[in-house]
Amino acid sequence: MSKAEQLQEQIQEHLADRIRSCTADLGEVTLEIAPELLLEVCQVLRKHPAFEFTTLIDVCGVDYSEYGVTEWQTAAATGHGFSRGVDAQTAGRQQQRSEDLSVEQPTANRRFAAVYHLLSISHNQRLRLRCYAPDDDLPVVPSVTDIWTSANWYEREAFDLYGVIFEGHPDLRRILSDYGFIGHPFRKDFPLSGNVEVRYDAEKRRVVYEPVSIEPRVLVPKVIRDEVQRREKVQGAGDA
Repeated sequence: MSKAEQLQEQIQEHLADRIRSCTADLGEVTLEIAPELLLEVCQVLRKHPAFEFTTLIDVCGVDYSEYGVTEWQTAAATGHGFSRGVDAQTAGRQQQRSEDLSVEQPTANRRFAAVYHLLSISHNQRLRLRCYAPDDDLPVVPSVTDIWTSANWYEREAFDLYGVIFEGHPDLRRILSDYGFIGHPFRKDFPLSGNVEVRYDAEKRRVVYEPVSIEPRVLVPKVIRDEVQRREKVQGAGDA
């Protein structure tokens, strides 16, 4: 039995009634936790002798609104050049928006999540936690800063880029974007070129903000080559 499977068994033994799921894939253990039980489970994972996850490595936001949707052609396509005729499927390729930046059609309250990566130095183990926000229009999850102080800036970053609100955070404000920035740039419905551009107006003698003048376009490779197919082609060419 691998260390990941052992950790999975321990989690199911001690926390089975307080987690939504626990998987051990590719040597990594992932827990899904409901927001109302997040702090309770995190306290156990930090203090229980079987876990001792005393180090929080990272907290990141995730937008699952277009999970599994792609523009990339991976099967029947040519193996050279680029294509500008790809059908724009993802929201990042859509026309720019000047109005509301919030979600137009929520996906069953499973759009935004906070993902936590933990490290147990004592047991030399790693663990991933995922907590979905119950409301897509106003995603809120509890702050874990009282459990791991290193979560402070990580949660600010997730708030800035994804708009996830961490309830109980001591100083939840933007950390990467500029003052007065509108929207959350890592959301799937945020345009790739942004919403405004900045220039210096000589007549007004000040910096002015204007809607972006960049026309969105799609420019992606036509195909992602499969490694097995590539080896077969190389071997066939060598035999010939």
